[in-house]
Amino acid sequence: MPLGRILSVVIALLYVTTSLAAGENWPAWRGPTGDGRSDSTNLPTEWNLETGKNIVWKAELPSWSGGTPVIWGDRIFITSPNKAGAQEPGAGAQEKGGKGGGFGKGGFGGKGGKGGRDPGGQTLMLLCVSKKDGSPLWQRDLDTGNRVYNKQNSSSPSPVTDGKHVWSMTGNGVLTAFDMDGKEIWKRKLQDDYGKFGLMWGYGSSPVFYDGKIIVEVLHGNNTDDPSYLVAIDGATGKNVWRIERPTDAVRESPDAYTTPALLSVNGQMQIVVSGGDYVTGHDPASGKELWRAAGLNPNRSQNFRIIASPVVAGDLIFAPTRKSPLLALKAGGSGDVTSSHTAWKWEKGGGPDVPTPVCDGTYFYMASDDGLMTCIEAKSGQLVYGPQRLNVGATVSASPLLADGKLYITGENGTTVVIAAGPEFKPLSSNPLDGSYTLSSIAVSGSQLFLRTSTTLYCIGR
Repeated sequence: MPLGRILSVVIALLYVTTSLAAGENWPAWRGPTGDGRSDSTNLPTEWNLETGKNIVWKAELPSWSGGTPVIWGDRIFITSPNKAGAQEPGAGAQEKGGKGGGFGKGGFGGKGGKGGRDPGGQTLMLLCVSKKDGSPLWQRDLDTGNRVYNKQNSSSPSPVTDGKHVWSMTGNGVLTAFDMDGKEIWKRKLQDDYGKFGLMWGYGSSPVFYDGKIIVEVLHGNNTDDPSYLVAIDGATGKNVWRIERPTDAVRESPDAYTTPALLSVNGQMQIVVSGGDYVTGHDPASGKELWRAAGLNPNRSQNFRIIASPVVAGDLIFAPTRKSPLLALKAGGSGDVTSSHTAWKWEKGGGPDVPTPVCDGTYFYMASDDGLMTCIEAKSGQLVYGPQRLNVGATVSASPLLADGKLYITGENGTTVVIAAGPEFKPLSSNPLDGSYTLSSIAVSGSQLFLRTSTTLYCIGR
């Protein structure tokens, strides 16, 4: 391997390691290591909106979204449509609103109350608020043409940041780069460049940042004959580094995927792991070249086997959820077709997720199903530890679980978060309702605080 490439891999690994160790930054949808884990400690187990217990601050939001907040330093970045019924276009140049309370009075124009799944406004925005008190710092328009697709609208992709820039993708394929103060650096319209997205339920993948590049996956086929593809875009300039097609023989809706790629280190070499379209594939981040491929996600060749839950990497294992079942565990390494040689185990016993992405600490693999059941499996063997156990969330679960401080946090669509102990025993610790509004977003962590987004409000929760 050339020296320059070795150094880039080492630097990237150091970046991930120090970000996780610092516990302050949550730079992407699933955190600094992309797997829903945090090493933060002293996190709250209980909170109460009525009494204010452990509610540090709350900021009203313009509308609902599945996008998860990302955090760097004092800045929180969050995607949203503008307020339903607001004058179009949205207030893209608005700067610093009132202190505290955020998006409501003196802020970005949110609406209190229970909230629902109204489409929101037509303008898709990136909001930046202070981590200290939730006060608005800036707001920028990303795109227009918001649409609702069952459980998501066009603001579903979470942003990603490296602490110098923040990149945000819309469901319409508009990718925009800003500096940390909201100055636009560049903008790309991927549907103009490569054709219309052809997913039945809209586009929901989040971009991934690695080695100066923004990695975007577009896995589709239900409403298009255009090929699926991966594209790597230079984060600073917006120009393509590479673009490769990702072939599939999946049929009808099965080519569609709403997954986000994961990063995997194999013998010191990084790979991009992509799941969907009936296959799991590994790619060289320098060129996009497919290094290996595993079948088995859709063994019965079903025609409507779209995949939502993303791949999970833990050490030398790759976990690929599907539409509840099967779940594949693959050994890292290999080249070409690794279906037979690198399938460690399969889970076909129920309790698997459709929407929530599981989480793994290397010893135990935890999956929360959409209907609120928790199952724990030995990561290396695939043996059942416990479950499925009822979480008593009181709602469907779409947010992905968080593993932190020896606990698992699982949030329902009603905004209630159930906390259970991590480990081989199913041990519920608390149940924490909030405002009861529609909640899809996964929890973000910074320091000893949790950041949870419902359809109406962004909450900072801490001791």
